[in-house]
Amino acid sequence: MKPIHTMGLVVAALLGVLLLLPSPETPPRNTAGDSAPVSAIVNARLFDGDEVIEDATILIEQGRIRAAGPGVEVPAGVVPLDAAGKTVLPGLIDAHVHAYGAARTEALRFGVTTLLDMFRAPFDFDVIREERDSPAATDRADLYSAGFLATAPGGHGTQYGLAVPTLTGPDQAADWVAARKSEGSNWIKIVIEPGWGSQRLPTLDAATVAALVEAAHAEGLMAVAHVSRLADARMAVAAGVDGLVHLFGDEAIDPPLLDAMRAGQVFVVPTLAVMASIYGGSPPDALAEHPVLAPRLGALQKQSLAQRFPGAGGDRQAWQRVLGNVEKLRAAGIPLLAGSDAPNPGTAQGISLHRELRLLIEAGLDPLDALRAATGAAAEVFGLDGRGCLRPGCRADLLIVDGDPIRDIEALARL
Repeated sequence: MKPIHTMGLVVAALLGVLLLLPSPETPPRNTAGDSAPVSAIVNARLFDGDEVIEDATILIEQGRIRAAGPGVEVPAGVVPLDAAGKTVLPGLIDAHVHAYGAARTEALRFGVTTLLDMFRAPFDFDVIREERDSPAATDRADLYSAGFLATAPGGHGTQYGLAVPTLTGPDQAADWVAARKSEGSNWIKIVIEPGWGSQRLPTLDAATVAALVEAAHAEGLMAVAHVSRLADARMAVAAGVDGLVHLFGDEAIDPPLLDAMRAGQVFVVPTLAVMASIYGGSPPDALAEHPVLAPRLGALQKQSLAQRFPGAGGDRQAWQRVLGNVEKLRAAGIPLLAGSDAPNPGTAQGISLHRELRLLIEAGLDPLDALRAATGAAAEVFGLDGRGCLRPGCRADLLIVDGDPIRDIEALARL
């Protein structure tokens, strides 16, 4: 079974009582065919990915939630885990990462059980899909990915040493999207990036962006866009994209764009953690010194947190515009998802999603909506069946934390 997605991640907080969890010494095993017993958690504050339920009992059977809520009876013979004073919530979903190396293991140490990757080579997608679909316990977060991104020759995304298949015009869009689907991409990511500062980059034109969106939808895939300016967001929304996977700080978002986003049901992943690194916004990242979270960091994660973008850190006005744009999106009812863009400079897998949630709250979300952005809302938008929720039939990927993160997001760090 896979009731909790880690090697003792939350059991440490509960004295190791939950026997379904593999210990660090126990190798992962696929137990899909096991006639596993029912397990129970009682007296819990339950955040089910959408709502908060007090005094809940949760029954877990064969890696799925069998029942959850007040008044659920514990089957005879089952010794329940008492979660009084604790909150049970779904494993977190980081809706914007770049996952390579040890990313999946690093993320899981911080309660992130699902990663949505926005650009990687598809060389191992078969293995990733098999692991994602398996109920076997592992020490890694599950991964979904866009695979290669859609960009112009010499455009953003081509500078990292990968042989990226590029496009020069709309007539190539259908074949390009079909190739990504055959490789196993879960959605299509489109880059609209003319450059930053004094650096100019080739980028896709509006006709090619629109053709890519049309081709993605024809293949049954969602299309999301990388943008860094208001003008590029307008182009993406006009082309019919499903979501923007960055926010922008060059200008304040305007009512016509908000109206178009509402009409098109466009979601946004603001990636505030990386925006703070770029613009020097918010106080320095204290999570790198957090007494509970910091000891979970590996050496490469510490290096990544300490890095900065060249020339970054001096545009406080842009940072305030970013925060203001989040508040405008929230007030307009635009779906907001939590994504860190780790491991870009100033971020690291796992821990930066915790910062993202804090920054979303700083920007105007309440803690409940911030938690939804990293659980149920992300799962709904990306069609992740059974993830981000703790209701009957949902996967039993769950965290147990001391305290109440709905009142104080700091409690989420007490894994």
